[in-house]
Amino acid sequence: MSLFSIFATAILPVIAVAAAGYLLGRFEGVDPSALNTVTVYVLAPALVVHSFATTPFPASTLVRVTVAVVAFSAVMLLLSEGFGRLRGQTEPLLGAFVLVAAFPNVGNFGIPLSEFAFGPSGRSTAILVTALQGVLLYTVGVYIAARGGDGSPLSSMKRVFSIPLIYAVVGTLAARWLGVVPAQSTAAMQTIQMLGNASIPVMLLILGIRLSNVDASETMARVGVASGVKLLAAPLVGLAIALALGFENAAVARTFVLLTAGPTAVTPVILVGAFGGDNDGSAASQFVSTSVSVTTLASVVTVTLLVAALQSGLVL
Repeated sequence: MSLFSIFATAILPVIAVAAAGYLLGRFEGVDPSALNTVTVYVLAPALVVHSFATTPFPASTLVRVTVAVVAFSAVMLLLSEGFGRLRGQTEPLLGAFVLVAAFPNVGNFGIPLSEFAFGPSGRSTAILVTALQGVLLYTVGVYIAARGGDGSPLSSMKRVFSIPLIYAVVGTLAARWLGVVPAQSTAAMQTIQMLGNASIPVMLLILGIRLSNVDASETMARVGVASGVKLLAAPLVGLAIALALGFENAAVARTFVLLTAGPTAVTPVILVGAFGGDNDGSAASQFVSTSVSVTTLASVVTVTLLVAALQSGLVL
């Protein structure tokens, strides 16, 4: 498959929907807060519940993906923390640098991209990775963001327990273990599936709207290092972890590596503002927002090349 075909089938649909959100934000002044609330409290949990309840992956694959996500996050957190300190960065910019480099956009960018690139297996893998990273973002990520604030990072983490995504993950896994998951043909599961399917285009619209509000006044010199770590070093770390774990399912392994190569997640923008004692006009928020914009644009090239290498079997 040519690079153009890969771009047209796997990348362009993602960009097109996000571009629609960008235009809405730029010309209609749409506030993404309501959409974000609906996604966080209804659509994303429904997507997780349905996918976890119906995923065909054996337990061994679920364990490997979990270990892979935790290992990747740990390595990237240590790498970015160490690199940031060597460059002389201090809080709150140090925490912003760590969040930018360590957490890829596996949700509103990664899920649809994985589905277009690797089909149902890619979609299920991306949802699992998104759920696991969501738990890390709303625990470890909150702590890192809160280090730059005035209050205690540990007290800020208490707000994590209001996020339904964590309960969706734990509850669905418990239901599978107990064997009490309703049949897919039931009205309850079909309703959950309908809500979950709606989350993917809504996530992309939110991404576009948020990018339309980014003030890219930060110079490339400030975000260039973090963007390089995110787009170049992160997939190498992901590939090393995938090879070390020896995934039995090649599609799962390739999707995992693809997700690690994604642009900076949008969630750190929210975390820095909510927990870091920051505001939209301050240095840390501008740093994260600009990094999201830069890495999202640059990933069009890097991710297209990676998808080509993964689909051809050149990598994994």
